[in-house]
Amino acid sequence: MSAAFEIFLQGTPGLEEALAEEARATGFAKAEAVPGGATLQGQWTTVWRANLKLRGAGAVLARIGGFPASHLSQLDKRSRAFPWGDVLRPDVPVKVEVSASAKSKIYHAGAAQERIERALSESFGAPIDPDAAVVLKTRIQRDYVQFSVDTSGESLHKRGHKPAVGKAPMRETLAALFLRQAGFTGEEPVLDPMCGSGTFLIEAGEMAADLWPGRNRRFAFEDLATFNPDLYARIRAEAPQPRPLDELPGLFGSDRNAGAIEMAGRNAEAAGLGGAVTLAHRAVSDLERPAGPPGLVIVNPPYGARIGDRKQLFSLYGRLGTVLKERFGGWRAAIVTSDGGLARATGLPFLPPGPPVAHGGLTVKLYQTAALR
Repeated sequence: MSAAFEIFLQGTPGLEEALAEEARATGFAKAEAVPGGATLQGQWTTVWRANLKLRGAGAVLARIGGFPASHLSQLDKRSRAFPWGDVLRPDVPVKVEVSASAKSKIYHAGAAQERIERALSESFGAPIDPDAAVVLKTRIQRDYVQFSVDTSGESLHKRGHKPAVGKAPMRETLAALFLRQAGFTGEEPVLDPMCGSGTFLIEAGEMAADLWPGRNRRFAFEDLATFNPDLYARIRAEAPQPRPLDELPGLFGSDRNAGAIEMAGRNAEAAGLGGAVTLAHRAVSDLERPAGPPGLVIVNPPYGARIGDRKQLFSLYGRLGTVLKERFGGWRAAIVTSDGGLARATGLPFLPPGPPVAHGGLTVKLYQTAALR
C-alpha cells in the first residue's frame, strides 16, 4: 500500500488546468495538468480519496506498470509474465481496451488486445468480459506498453444520487469545473435561470455543504486485489460534517419548463439538498433578483446547434442580458455556450472567454463578467 505510482485524473479537454487546480485545492498538492487531464503520484489510498472527493475528474486511472515490446510474440510473452495478481483478482472479470500508436511496431490494437486477453485468462485465470466493471486500459506508444486500471468504473459524473436527467444535460464534472472557473467558493448565492435538471445548483450546493461527490456510489477499485475494506471505511469516515442546509448560501433555480423544475426538485432531494434549493417555474423575462447579497448567475442555455433554432435564440439571449443588466447589479454572470455570437447578443460586458471545452460533440466556452453595474 505504500509504494507510489502515477495516477491519471481523466478530464475534459480544455479544462485540464481547472482540474489540476481542484486536485491541488483538495489536498493532492503535486497534481499537474497534462493533455486530457492531470497527473499525480500516490498510493492506493490516494486513488480511493481521489474517486471520493474530486468533482471534475471523469475517471481515476492507476498506472500499474508496463514493458517495452516491439512485436506481438514479445507482447504475449511479457504479458504472461506480468504480475497481474498485485492488482487484479483472478475471480473478477476484466475488460481489456487497447490504443496503439502508428509510431509503434505494434500498431494493430485488435491483435494486441487478443494477446493481452489470452495472457490474462490463460496465465492468470481472470475471466474476460466486455461488460466488466474492471477495465484494463493499455496504451502502446513508441514500442512501450503501458497498463492502467480504471479504478472508477462508471464515469465519475454519475454521482449516484441523480434520478432524473433532462434534455441535453451538462455533466456534473463539467458543471463543477465551470463553477470553479467562475470563481465560486461556496460562500455566495447561485442562480440558474434555465436550470434544467438542476446540475449547477446541486454541484454548487454540495460544494458549499462540503459533501464529497462520491459518497453515494460504488467504485471499480473495490473489486481489485489492492482493496482493503476496513481501511477504506476509515477513509470514508474522514468526511467532514456537512454544513447545515440553513447555513448554505441561497441556491435559486428557474425554468420555463415545469417538467424540468420537477426533475430539479427530485434531484435536489436525492442529493440531500432539497431544503436548500428554491425553484420557480418562470420564463427568463420574469426572472426576479433574490433577496440578500449578490452572487453568481450561471446558465447553460440552448445553443441552436442541438436544441432550438439559432435565429430565435438571439432574442432569448438578448432578453437574458437585459434582465441581468437591469435587475442584477452587483452579481456576476457566467454563460456556457458554443456560439460567441449568441453570447454577444446578451450585451453583457464579458471578460475574455475561457478555453474551448469539449461538450456533447460541440466546443463550448465559459463567458463571464465581473460584478455587473
